[in-house]
Amino acid sequence: MKYDDLSVAAIRSLCLDGTNNANSGHPGMALSSAPILYTLFTRHLISDPTHPNWVNRDRFVLSAGHASMLLYTMLHLSGYAVSKEDLKSFRKLGSRTPGHPEVGRTPGVDATAGPLGQGIGQAVGLAVAETMLSAMYPEGEKLFNHYTYCLCGDGCLEEGVSQEAIAYAGTMHLNKLILIYDYNKVTLDGPLSDSSSEDEAARFMAAGWDVIRVHDGNDCDLIDAAIAKAKASKEHPTMIMVDTIIGYGTPKQGTNKVHGSPVGIEDAEKAKAFYHYDYAPFEVPDEVYLTFKTTFIARGQKAFQAYEKTFAQYKSNHPEDAHYLETTVKNDVSSLLLKDTDHIPEVPPEATRVSSGHILNVFAKEVKNLVGGSADVASSTETKLADETTYLPSNRKGRNMNFGIREFAMACIQNGMLLHGGLRTYAGCFLVFSDYMKPAIRLAALSHLPAVYVFTHDSIALGEDGPTHQPVEHLAMLRSIPNVNVIRPADARETYAAWKLALQSIDHPTCMVFTRQKLNQIASTSYEGVASGGYVVSKERKTVDFTLIASGSEVNLALEAQRLLLEDGIDTRVVSLPSMYSFDKRSEQDRESVFAAPYEKRMAIEMLSSFGWYKYAKHVMCQDTFGDSGVGAEVTSHFGFTAVNLKNKVEEILGKNK
Repeated sequence: MKYDDLSVAAIRSLCLDGTNNANSGHPGMALSSAPILYTLFTRHLISDPTHPNWVNRDRFVLSAGHASMLLYTMLHLSGYAVSKEDLKSFRKLGSRTPGHPEVGRTPGVDATAGPLGQGIGQAVGLAVAETMLSAMYPEGEKLFNHYTYCLCGDGCLEEGVSQEAIAYAGTMHLNKLILIYDYNKVTLDGPLSDSSSEDEAARFMAAGWDVIRVHDGNDCDLIDAAIAKAKASKEHPTMIMVDTIIGYGTPKQGTNKVHGSPVGIEDAEKAKAFYHYDYAPFEVPDEVYLTFKTTFIARGQKAFQAYEKTFAQYKSNHPEDAHYLETTVKNDVSSLLLKDTDHIPEVPPEATRVSSGHILNVFAKEVKNLVGGSADVASSTETKLADETTYLPSNRKGRNMNFGIREFAMACIQNGMLLHGGLRTYAGCFLVFSDYMKPAIRLAALSHLPAVYVFTHDSIALGEDGPTHQPVEHLAMLRSIPNVNVIRPADARETYAAWKLALQSIDHPTCMVFTRQKLNQIASTSYEGVASGGYVVSKERKTVDFTLIASGSEVNLALEAQRLLLEDGIDTRVVSLPSMYSFDKRSEQDRESVFAAPYEKRMAIEMLSSFGWYKYAKHVMCQDTFGDSGVGAEVTSHFGFTAVNLKNKVEEILGKNK
């Protein structure tokens, strides 16, 4: 193209100007990858900057989020609402151009990225969503037929989650997923060879990917041909491995010195001279803007207008399906949920994981775009949709997803699917393995995604598997993440409420935490109570002498202790507190009215870490040590979780020991 060299030089120069102006940032990969993104945007990527959330646009994920100045530069030149002033505000407080890309904050950013490797997982989820939605709707290929592109670096591929995601993508034959690898052979601490000797091409081929090598990362025509070839793949995802030079054009090119620090004014001037770019800082010649206007912008607007006509015709041919898509494309399925909030029949004692499985299958009939699965424990977590098939390359209509033993990738993929829009999702595993998922849960919360997590085997009561599988600190960890609702239900009705609240959410993740052991159903539990976060499930007879606060299975324990205490003349109140997240949103007056008893006469009971419970009660009966292997009931008794022990503790506090 006529202005390739000038445009690439402008992109590189803006990246130098932005990082220098901020006195912060990572110019190295921004400079090495500039020709890659220039070629992708001007010759291939289809998106309309005036409609940045158009559902059938190509998606682009910058997995190596530290190169964010490059992405912001591309968005600015491509006509998105990212101004030159935004570029000058790079990494400034409150700007549209934060240090790493954040979805929803910067127009044109398709995924929050930066924790290396997670962008790859999210890109896999975006590609999965495209295939699912295309198969879900009649003539769906007219509505969903886009590509997903992802740019990564050496660091992304060193992170273990990358292999989990790569393996899943290869197995699922996600042929419209194209990963471009900036192979600059340098990490922040030094040469890549100091920490890795992998044959990345062989690694991807072993995982079922096509691999294309571009030996000159400055040759836009070679990059163009590679992307075109990748798009033509009918069977496999493609990795394009591009040999580049980090910090290209600067005096420190090819070294880690240019990876994570601005190069400074003097070296920037030398680099611009090397690029033959004789313009002032942040100045861009009209020819560059014109190049993007006549390529990326024109192509995207034409495609969007054509899609509008296609959808209008689709709406005429398939009015019900079109309405469903319009209703759910932004992940809002609240209008589809059952209206009878307490419609849970009386059931014999059962584990809340079993209750969850029943309820999931009820909601799956109401919410036709609800899909999900587990990390190879569907039979244990009760996350299988009974009347649905498995999502496979040969069956894109499957709603059950087998993620394999890949908890971290599973959570990243779920994030990508939700970022796409049009699906509601869930992912399940044992609570103890939420450790493997925490970074992706955090990213879901930061991205305001309504991810749903089904965590089972929630305490030492799971028994024989022992302390390696018995969670202790995990609820405290999950509860500490901002914008995450953690719900630990006490029975089937509270489990129903948890699922409904999770599916009603449109802007925050929900972690539901279920038991392995059977629990008695409690007559006074309610949806409204769970929605409020905490409520009275058993009132005192006359005057509150003491309040017992519990979640999950321990609510039953508290109720039994309440009966024993009353026999000894101590009148107690029992509060079920399934969600600290919702409870803490209430006023202090509301919260105090639930507890009734003063702070010194309250006890929190939970077979997990006491961390966090002292804000509600002076006393706790919790699990602050690792568990042990044995029959569940024997383990809980061994650690003191019995009604008699709880009764004795309360009486000791009140000075009424007999």
